Amino acid sequence: MPLLAVFAVVLVAVVFVLADRWRRGAFVFGLATLLAAGFRLCLPAERVGLLAVRGQRFDVAALIAVGGAIVWLAVSIDPLGTD
Repeated sequence: MPLLAVFAVVLVAVVFVLADRWRRGAFVFGLATLLAAGFRLCLPAERVGLLAVRGQRFDVAALIAVGGAIVWLAVSIDPLGTD
């Protein structure tokens, strides 16, 4: 179930990107990555399914780093008159 929840949020991000809202899509994609980090941190390896790739510490650190970078980039890009 956690993988399906993350996949659903990624699907929302894809819809934003296809609707020409790429900054919002990138932001939501970053949130999906942070959601995956939260699931990996709070749930045992048997429950998170394919979100468990390496050790828990490595997975959580990598997902937080990537998700945080994506969110930061999405927020820091100048909109130049776009949404």
